[in-house]
Amino acid sequence: MAIERYNPREEEPRWRKIWDEKKLFETDNDDPRPKYYVLEMFPYPSGRIHIGHVRNYAMGDVIARYKRACGFNVLHPMGWDAFGMPAENAAMQNKVHPRDWTYQNIDMMRSQLQSMGLSLDWSREFATCDVEYYHRQQELFLDFLEHGLAYRKQSKVNWDPVDQTVLANEQVVDGRGWRSGALVEQRELTQWFFKITDFSQELLEALDGLDQWPDKVRLMQKNWIGRSEGLHLGWQIEPDTAPSGETLLEVYTTRPDTVFGASFMAIAPDHPLAISAARNNPELAAFCDKCRRMGTSVAALETAEKEGFDTGVKVRHPFDPEWLLPVYVANFVLMDYGTGAIFGCPSGDQRDLDFANKYGLPVTAVVMPEGGDAATFQITEEAYVDDGIMINSRFLDGMTPKQAFEDVARRLEAVDIGGQPQARREVNYRLRDWGVSRQRFWGCPIPVVHCQTCGVVPLPKSELPVELPDDVDLEKPGNPLDRHPTWRDVTCPQCGGKALRETDTMDTFVDSSWYFARFTAPRNDAPTDPKAADGWLPVDQYIGGIEHAILHLLYSRFFTRAMRISGHLDLDEPFKGLFTQGMVVHETYRGSDGWLMPAEVRVEETDGKRRAFRLDTGDEVEIGSIEKMSKSKKNVVDPDDIIETCGADTARFFMLSDSPPERDVIWTEAGVDGAHRFVQRVWRLLGEAAPALRDVTPEPAKDGSAAEISKAAHKTLKAVGEDLDKLAFNKAIARMHELVNTLSAPLSAAAQAKADEATLAALKDAVNILISVMAPMTPHLSEACNEVVGGTTLVAETPWPVFDKELVTDESITLPVQINGKKRGDLTIARDADQGTVEKAVLELAVVQAALGGNAPRKIIVVPQRIVNVVV
Repeated sequence: MAIERYNPREEEPRWRKIWDEKKLFETDNDDPRPKYYVLEMFPYPSGRIHIGHVRNYAMGDVIARYKRACGFNVLHPMGWDAFGMPAENAAMQNKVHPRDWTYQNIDMMRSQLQSMGLSLDWSREFATCDVEYYHRQQELFLDFLEHGLAYRKQSKVNWDPVDQTVLANEQVVDGRGWRSGALVEQRELTQWFFKITDFSQELLEALDGLDQWPDKVRLMQKNWIGRSEGLHLGWQIEPDTAPSGETLLEVYTTRPDTVFGASFMAIAPDHPLAISAARNNPELAAFCDKCRRMGTSVAALETAEKEGFDTGVKVRHPFDPEWLLPVYVANFVLMDYGTGAIFGCPSGDQRDLDFANKYGLPVTAVVMPEGGDAATFQITEEAYVDDGIMINSRFLDGMTPKQAFEDVARRLEAVDIGGQPQARREVNYRLRDWGVSRQRFWGCPIPVVHCQTCGVVPLPKSELPVELPDDVDLEKPGNPLDRHPTWRDVTCPQCGGKALRETDTMDTFVDSSWYFARFTAPRNDAPTDPKAADGWLPVDQYIGGIEHAILHLLYSRFFTRAMRISGHLDLDEPFKGLFTQGMVVHETYRGSDGWLMPAEVRVEETDGKRRAFRLDTGDEVEIGSIEKMSKSKKNVVDPDDIIETCGADTARFFMLSDSPPERDVIWTEAGVDGAHRFVQRVWRLLGEAAPALRDVTPEPAKDGSAAEISKAAHKTLKAVGEDLDKLAFNKAIARMHELVNTLSAPLSAAAQAKADEATLAALKDAVNILISVMAPMTPHLSEACNEVVGGTTLVAETPWPVFDKELVTDESITLPVQINGKKRGDLTIARDADQGTVEKAVLELAVVQAALGGNAPRKIIVVPQRIVNVVV
């Protein structure tokens, strides 16, 4: 009989209400079952969820539901990364308090996420702007300070004079503030830092143990930490060119073997030698000032034109006092790496070569490919950066670069300059301490005060939390805490005198560097309950975007170690398994007046040609490239529209089925329609067969025609479990399609009362398996189907089925057949066939008989259930 179409508008809210009433997804820390912690990177409450959120959280939910069904006590929490400049800027524009804007957005996004049917423990929810949360973060800061992991020092920063705030390197674009457009200034400010560099080597070495992380993420972190082994080398400054008091230029280099290819020295604009040389050189001073205004991020340094200024200072070559090299101030040398000075070897470094060619400096090739001709080998436009043989390097000629490194180090370590060796071996790291001070209001206050008598004084924990004030003036740029009439003025807890609060707030990366630990006991009156934290952590499966591969993940790894040292937990690594999902992308559409949203466009395809038209005017529009969904290109899809029209299960199913989860998924209306048709097909097939199946006891069949139904179902069950363990969601869904295709005809026959008892029992067993394996992806549909076929227990409370080993083992196998070691054919034979049977069967193959030509084989080698090799 025909049944009504599946109506997600009715079914999905009904099942969510049932789950909520039973509190199925609230987790008890004392549950004795084995624990499994799955966590997606928590969202910033920008106002509405986007399709990328749907994909990210659907993946995590599939894992949570699957592991829960497999008997684990699953922790799957949700919170909000709620501090930061966007809220403050929005508050300024809308004339509201950032708190109000943030919590309104949280309410909206919570409702949207709940409509997806996510099996989240909402009882553990918090936002990082909750006083309760940042109270505990302030306690952590004080503990880090006590253990020497937090400190204060002067540091050069990018200062936006209009917004009156520090900018990260990445926020300086062409020397201007990314938001205000003002020329950025370099200022010396006293900033708070975390001593992440204390853990440089430990953080690096521990990457080898993170075998459930993507290799590319581990490589990115390795490069960011940037360990290098080199030589700290002193170059004597020629006295006649030296500014007053300057005698030695110290350089850190990883390539001392190329010392005879040195063409110039380059120093940072803030190097003491540059500052000394600029005192009486206005042009040099102006150049240094220009360099200070450019961004110092890796991207800025790589893309900016390489510029230098000859200081007039010269240094002597360490192996030839008659050889003088010019010292340039260069815009690509940073003071906070190494010594702030390098020697340029143009033949072995493309940046140095470009610089040398620009300023007419000599280029001497010092490494050539092995087997090359030293007399003719030259470097002109492209540096040689590979291994090889030393040339034009005096006593180093003929050595490998590694041998030359050792020889140079040995010789210069023995040379004394001013009571110290001219060179010493040194390990260096690119990683720098983490500056956590931000001159913004909407962040976690730093719990210290400044007293004229006592200096910087940490607040006693009894005086926490330091709460942000409600009455703030956001009309003017800068940090309103600096100009608040009362909030800053306090009493020193040490001497009782007048003091001022610290007005810097913490970098929002701090908020997200320990939230995973807080989820284990979110209402505890200390940052963690160590027992709960140690029990749940590390997170078994962490899911998020590749854009967080370095900073967030590295800071979280540091925080875990710092929390261990300060007694809040007892482990080193926060995340055991890491998965970085791809983005959701969509076509772009552009009309005469700009970009259009997909919902404003109708796409037609005729004779293989696709054309797009505006819905309102009918005008044809340009179909652009497929790009990451963004508001600027308007190629965004509102998840609410999809959930409202097709249901959350359709959105989830499409997001998980279209491509491997680590790759980008192209959002297409056709793909969504396909997922919706599948949902309706499953509902129709099960609904029509339900009267025949409802009172049947499930029983897999081992023989007869019904056995094919049971084999297909149990093989699917086994394979889907293996797929989900590997996060291969798209493969699991493909197997579900195959099973539905297999069950389609038997289910239709059952609906027409044309199935015997054995077939009905096998069908009921197969249908139960289908419902169970679909449940992590389409939880609402699975509950509805389970109900209609007579299920009495919620699928969300049903254990994962156990496949029958006998049904998933094929009776026959196919063995590759080799002749003299080369594959020539295949042999299909019973799995339990003995060696004699295999040998007899292989000799009957035409390809083997042709190879033997009537002769007996010299030997037949049978590797049981693997391969057969006939030696002729």
